[in-house]
Amino acid sequence: MLKFFKQIFIWWGGNTINTRFFTWRAGKKIGTDFLGNTYYEGGLHKDGYPRRWVIYKNYSEASLIPAGWHGWIHHRVNTPPVDEIYRAYDWEKAHQPNLTGSQFAYFPKGSINVKGNRDAVSSDYRSWRPK
Repeated sequence: MLKFFKQIFIWWGGNTINTRFFTWRAGKKIGTDFLGNTYYEGGLHKDGYPRRWVIYKNYSEASLIPAGWHGWIHHRVNTPPVDEIYRAYDWEKAHQPNLTGSQFAYFPKGSINVKGNRDAVSSDYRSWRPK
């Protein structure tokens, strides 16, 4: 029972009561990816093309959509990955979660979040000092 209330009232789970109702009323399940996200299609946009959306398995994070499904959900391709054999190219990297805001976030050299002093460069800023 707690899981049901959690799914309805926690917006970052991506499955609020409005999303559930719209999915129940107009959604047609298209498929599920290897992460457990479920993809739907139904209803029409003002421009006449079908609405497509995803219900995330856990946390609602856009970087959790695999490349094949990303192309389908953004109308780049009309065939969802479940209807074709999707194989990643050699040059495609494996999925990595978005680490922004976490302890593993990337901070470039010179960032105020990096400990220590950065190396001086010839074009460094020099503040104005009155005489």
